[in-house]
Amino acid sequence: MSEFVVRRLLKQLGYSLQANAKDLEGKQHPDRDAQFRYLAEQSTGYLDAGDPVISIDTKKKELVGQFRNGGQELSKKGEPEKVNVHDFPDKELGKVSPYGVYDIAADDALVSVGTDHDTAQFAVASIGRWWNLIGKTRYPDTSNLLISADGGGSNGSRVRLFKVELAKLAATTGLTITVCHLPPGTSKWNKIEHRLFCFISMNWRGRPLTSHEVIISTINATTNAAGLHVRAELDTDPYPTGIQIPPEAIKTLESTGILVRHDFHGEWNYTVYPSKPDTPAKG
Repeated sequence: MSEFVVRRLLKQLGYSLQANAKDLEGKQHPDRDAQFRYLAEQSTGYLDAGDPVISIDTKKKELVGQFRNGGQELSKKGEPEKVNVHDFPDKELGKVSPYGVYDIAADDALVSVGTDHDTAQFAVASIGRWWNLIGKTRYPDTSNLLISADGGGSNGSRVRLFKVELAKLAATTGLTITVCHLPPGTSKWNKIEHRLFCFISMNWRGRPLTSHEVIISTINATTNAAGLHVRAELDTDPYPTGIQIPPEAIKTLESTGILVRHDFHGEWNYTVYPSKPDTPAKG
């Protein structure tokens, strides 16, 4: 049987060339939907009170230099922009980690473009940068902040350094910070993914990210039909890896009332106070 006949028979049977589709989420946590409802209830309460609700995450790392970037850019026929054949990081420029802080009510964001490691210190520094540059001016009368975060990564629910750094941020700013992590395996539902990161990717598709300046200016130019506004800041501070926080440090925060876990899935939902609270945590 010839190749042509085989192709024709396969087509008649409904077969065609298909790419892999990311659709399998694995075993779902039994309280997955309940956690989404809990997060929605918390968000509604904060928004109704005029308190800020932010969604946070790190966008994928990007090579800086004359490297291929997925997508297409308008140019003269037969004259595409030349890029490096190999994707070996530039020794001087390396990679960047864009960390986003998306304000849900305002529909705008601050993106910290880090040149060092994506750590919990970098994550909390990015949150602090948003508060100092935007948040405290936009919300001058608030003392509460709600954070929606993935369950993994530098701001993961099991990362002790993230909690310790949040306690420092709370003490510095005077904010009472509540964190609600998304349940495992649901990062694609984080609002920052489809309200910010996708538009950044669309804006720079097909363009080599040749320098930090190009990355910053491209992110700053990101918008959408709904009026999304984005501000980007370069962060060249060092964020070393390997910092170990012993379990006793978290127990100390809990025993002093600075870290209070909520009754519902305290490993996902907790409040960090600037000092020992006089009233119990929300939720």
